[in-house]
Amino acid sequence: MTLVAVIGAGPAGLAAAAAALESDAHVVIVDLNDSPGGQYHRQLPEAYRAANPERIQHDWARFQRLRDTILTHPNARWMANTIVFNLEARPDAAPRLHVVSGPIDGTSRQRGVIEPDAVVLATGAHDRVVPFPGWTLPGVFTAGAAQTLARTERVAVGRRVVVSGTGPFLLPVAQSLTDVGAEVVAVLEANPMSTLLRGWLPHPERLVAQRHKLLDLGHYAWHHARHRIPYRTGRAVIAARGGDTVQVAVTARLDADWMPIPGTEKEIAVDAICVGHGFTPALELAQAAGCQMATDPAGTFVAVDDTGRTTAAQVFAAGEITGIGGADCADVEGRVAGLAAAGASTIPARLMRTRHAARQFVNRLATAHPLGAGWHSWLDDDTVVCRCESTTFGQLRRAQEAETSLRATRLGTRSGQGPCQGRFCGPNVDALCGKFTQHDRTCTEGTPAATAHNRPIAHPVRLGELAAAPSPPVTD
Repeated sequence: MTLVAVIGAGPAGLAAAAAALESDAHVVIVDLNDSPGGQYHRQLPEAYRAANPERIQHDWARFQRLRDTILTHPNARWMANTIVFNLEARPDAAPRLHVVSGPIDGTSRQRGVIEPDAVVLATGAHDRVVPFPGWTLPGVFTAGAAQTLARTERVAVGRRVVVSGTGPFLLPVAQSLTDVGAEVVAVLEANPMSTLLRGWLPHPERLVAQRHKLLDLGHYAWHHARHRIPYRTGRAVIAARGGDTVQVAVTARLDADWMPIPGTEKEIAVDAICVGHGFTPALELAQAAGCQMATDPAGTFVAVDDTGRTTAAQVFAAGEITGIGGADCADVEGRVAGLAAAGASTIPARLMRTRHAARQFVNRLATAHPLGAGWHSWLDDDTVVCRCESTTFGQLRRAQEAETSLRATRLGTRSGQGPCQGRFCGPNVDALCGKFTQHDRTCTEGTPAATAHNRPIAHPVRLGELAAAPSPPVTD
């Protein structure tokens, strides 16, 4: 019987697991968290589990049914608190997965091996934040971190908060903050209305397939109106000021390329700033598997065919690593990839039509909420770009003027060499490298972003864990 390994238990991973189980495959689901759901369905800790989780969770009843169906299925194996740190290529077969299981900070994690017949990568994405002066001050949070604290810990990151960046995700973040008592003084969308309309207005009939998202938009609009939260387009936080913590958010109007318009600067008194400039896909395992990447103005993603198949043998991908599209898109992509990974002879035409509509939504999202290159102008020489190694914009600029390659610049400044290994600063460093480099024409914005994810050891592990003998392989 076919063994399908699903890496990631968010919307895409759960959908893939369910579809594979429906096709009579054996499924092992690997996730670094202690419960399924990913970021989208992240739950409160067991110690203070919500009495009415449907009030803070999207589609809770549907998620609960899906989760329970998978976890109680006799052909499913759930591996919580487990990371895949290496994919070992095998000739004409799915890669062998090397894992460690146990609490992330624990000292007795167990090493294991999984030898599947097919792999579905559903590793998701994390917040992308472009740097600006003061962004390392205490009180500046990523939008995702602020929402996680609000939804899973019921903690507000501040009393008076501004939310800034680009994308629809800013709206639920603002709602989560007000739900836990914070005052959201403004939601700032960096792209002007003309850019938003360019993405959302063409072919309005195609939005019929996404009408539930219009209902979500109406819900957020009503919430913002009820709490009197201003929504401003073409404006963003370009600097933060304060002493021990953030005290002031400096905002400015931006042109279509995110260049600040002189004379439009405004200071807002706050004790927290939440920023999110889109998402960066988690490509480490896809890179290790040898999957071909596709680069477009929205970023670098795993290239897949209509069934989610990648260029690596028996490796499929679904969800945000194939293009940022949200939970609904991840769900349908996961179902298609799960069926294909399980060896289904046909995939229902209705499911393929739903997937096609979801991919159209991905394209709309990328067109309406692009990342403007003008954010480079927000920086000064003292602005930290790589937080792990405290590499500043000035150090990076001077290194690029002296060096002739991205690799030499990284080695010279240690940008991307710290504990996060470039997961967070990599795309920003690569974008700035593209701005500065005159000699190395391969260093253009977007193209080298995947290099920050290309590591034989995809996640940090201890030397003792590497040296330990693995438990018997999981083969069915």
